[in-house]
Amino acid sequence: MLFPLIESVRSRGGQVLVATPRRDVVLELAPRLRKAFPNETCVTLYGGSEERWRRGGLTLATTHQLLRFAQAFDLVVIDELDAFPFHGDPMLAYAAEICRAPEGKTVYLSATPPKELQRLVRSGRLACAKVPVRYHRHPLPVPELLHIPSLNEVLRRKKLPDSLLRRWRTSLNRGAQVFIFVPKIAFAEPLAALLRSAFAGVTVGATSSKDEERGHKVQSFRASDVRMLVTTTILERGVTVPRSDVYILEADSGLFDEASLVQMAGRAGRSADDPAGCVVFASRQKTRAQAGACRQIRRMNRLAKPFLLPQAANKGLGFRRLWSRGL
Repeated sequence: MLFPLIESVRSRGGQVLVATPRRDVVLELAPRLRKAFPNETCVTLYGGSEERWRRGGLTLATTHQLLRFAQAFDLVVIDELDAFPFHGDPMLAYAAEICRAPEGKTVYLSATPPKELQRLVRSGRLACAKVPVRYHRHPLPVPELLHIPSLNEVLRRKKLPDSLLRRWRTSLNRGAQVFIFVPKIAFAEPLAALLRSAFAGVTVGATSSKDEERGHKVQSFRASDVRMLVTTTILERGVTVPRSDVYILEADSGLFDEASLVQMAGRAGRSADDPAGCVVFASRQKTRAQAGACRQIRRMNRLAKPFLLPQAANKGLGFRRLWSRGL
């Protein structure tokens, strides 16, 4: 979506900034931007970056790096504006305003915009372009609901639910990369250990915000050297891994709100060769957040219907349930 806009500004000699809250997303986007704009000097800025003294026509940075600039950019793109730490931090919002040139423009991107911005759009005080369809013109995968015990119980008993084991085998057999999201860092490695026992010969990784090797693990996951990756919400957004299936365990956790569930579900179906993917919300109970996330995804699929490929137009509108007893 951004490439034509970036190209238009750069063709007039303007300076472009793409800012995102997390370093992981900067590292994810950098090679894609460099590939799309091979003739541009693309500078990446984040804590510890070796390029912090370089200048280029295209700058990719974490939002904290915006504090270094004043009236420097003709186009400022704030990606994932609802994500921590940008969301709710007045200092970073101020930095995003100050770094823009006097006649420059700011574009905000989000799949799950904050309610206050939605109100501004509805009142006509903020222009909005809604993009309900992905580039491959297939609908977003609609989550399936699966009943399982709590993770505490699973780890205590050291026994994975049969319903999940069956689904994971199906994902692995079809060649998918398996995201497994958990609400707490403490769950990640113990769950990965159980998965290694259950799937001999399958490489299973675990990562979180405290993992200094998470960048390397994500690269290994993307390269299919790691087939199953247990992670916290550190990878809920900004990470694109082809042919991915997504499983959110303890999806009824209070740590997973509607926006977070939508973002995690969005890791599936991103590639043209595997546009459907699979998303499973696995938990002891259904929650408003889960129902809201499913409604939001189905709503986007309805808006996307005129733009979908003919063979895909009737998919992604239903609500699939697998509320079987997965004990």
